Amino acid sequence: MSLISVVVTLIVVGVLLWLVNTYIPMDGKIKKILNIVVVICVVIWLLYAFGIISRAGDIRVPQV
Repeated sequence: MSLISVVVTLIVVGVLLWLVNTYIPMDGKIKKILNIVVVICVVIWLLYAFGIISRAGDIRVPQV
């Protein structure tokens, strides 16, 4: 994955989150939870994208 695509994705996610926070009326607690969930998902995605964590923990079923 190229650095440009990572930057573009981060910009798009940031703009979408800003639009949701600005134009959709919600309780403050729900906005805070939404922001936390989006940030956690983006951080995990970045860790996968840069190879810091891998999918080595996938469950594999042995073939019989």
